[in-house]
Amino acid sequence: MGKITVETCEIEGLKVITPTVFGDSRGYFMETYNYNDFKEAGIDQVFVQDNQSSSTQGVLRGLHFQINYPQDKLVRVVNGEVFDVAVDLREGSPTFGKWFGVLLSAENKKQFFIPKNFAHGFYVLSEQAEFCYKCTDFYHPNDEGGLAWNDPEIGIEWPLLKDVPLNLSEKDQKWGSIAQWHR
Repeated sequence: MGKITVETCEIEGLKVITPTVFGDSRGYFMETYNYNDFKEAGIDQVFVQDNQSSSTQGVLRGLHFQINYPQDKLVRVVNGEVFDVAVDLREGSPTFGKWFGVLLSAENKKQFFIPKNFAHGFYVLSEQAEFCYKCTDFYHPNDEGGLAWNDPEIGIEWPLLKDVPLNLSEKDQKWGSIAQWHR
């Protein structure tokens, strides 16, 4: 191992991964994913799809999850900075409804592993951010669920920027509370 450092989070299953960066006067090199290293760290997943999005400052995407085709996700930022959040939706989990957030940036090069049955979202802190993620299942457009980004029952402490309008998609403005999804 040695190519990555893995931090466990207070919610079981979530992991923050920091790659080893080899730098010199020319720049740097790092492995962003190596199946053997991740397997040794307890993340034994086969990723089948890579996605990338670009967002401007003040954009909040989420909180999204897949209903019948849940996905494990490995997320990172290649340009800019975001506050990334996962909410535990695992029935029977002692941390059901709890959230964990981590700052991901091109500078810190951290990655965030989010297992199946978590809602996920992020808020863009930099002028612009490019967000990349790997998934263990293909996207099924009719299988998406979501939670209100500001659900008081979850209580996410988003680091919202003053003087920057919050930018939500029409869909993300309409999601309901965690209580509506899990009765």
